[in-house]
Amino acid sequence: MLNEYEIKKEMCEIGKRVYNRGMVAANDGNFSVKLNDNEFLCTPTGVSKGFMTPEYICKVDAQGKVIQANKGFRPSSEIKMHMRVYKERPDVKAVVHAHPLYATSFAIAGIPLTQPIMPEAVISLGCVPIAEYGTPSTEEIPDAVSKYLQYFDAVLLENHGALAYSDSLLNAYYKMESLEFYARLLYQSKMLGGPKELTPSQVERLYELRRKMGMTGKHPADVCPNKQAGKASCHSCGSCSGNASQQGNVDADVIAAITKKVMEQLGK
Repeated sequence: MLNEYEIKKEMCEIGKRVYNRGMVAANDGNFSVKLNDNEFLCTPTGVSKGFMTPEYICKVDAQGKVIQANKGFRPSSEIKMHMRVYKERPDVKAVVHAHPLYATSFAIAGIPLTQPIMPEAVISLGCVPIAEYGTPSTEEIPDAVSKYLQYFDAVLLENHGALAYSDSLLNAYYKMESLEFYARLLYQSKMLGGPKELTPSQVERLYELRRKMGMTGKHPADVCPNKQAGKASCHSCGSCSGNASQQGNVDADVIAAITKKVMEQLGK
């Protein structure tokens, strides 16, 4: 197990990766790591994530209040969003927030990433919904994100960016990287006339493969409201959100057809 200083060094390394891959500009983005139930390390505000060193990293409690921070550094103003994830997802050990170009473009356009276009994205991410817009640094974003936390391991933030979380900082970063790659492939395939989607049966086989692999986290393969109601999994229908009791009666096939038609029109 890494000690606290080693975790800080890892955070700086992830910061360089996020910055060098163009997932953030200037001082954008933030991420955090859970040490225990009341201690969390987080990146500081107003600092480029590509140029951090361990002394930049702050420590906060479960309410986001500073436990330790070197002079000139203070926690990210969006720490409330991170704390909400940790509170509602005890399995999560790290959170990454960034503004990857293609994924954020979909968030700005109001288009969730629900089209099954490649096996890796279906297995690792499933659907990626859009959390409603909220003012940064307020409770609006945590409230918007909250309804998706029990169903997904990554969400787009409307007119803002993306959020990914997992059982380690590296895995949370990988989810963010996979999210951006998925968004880029979807965008470019639209430029070529539109993607050829995987069929529902192909998606279900991938879901079954994920289950056999014993992959952790939240995913439509395991928590899809339609699936729990004995219907087809709703990878393309967008109904894996918020309230399972309300969504359980949604007809996946009908909504999938409507969504596909709308996406085709948007792609023209």
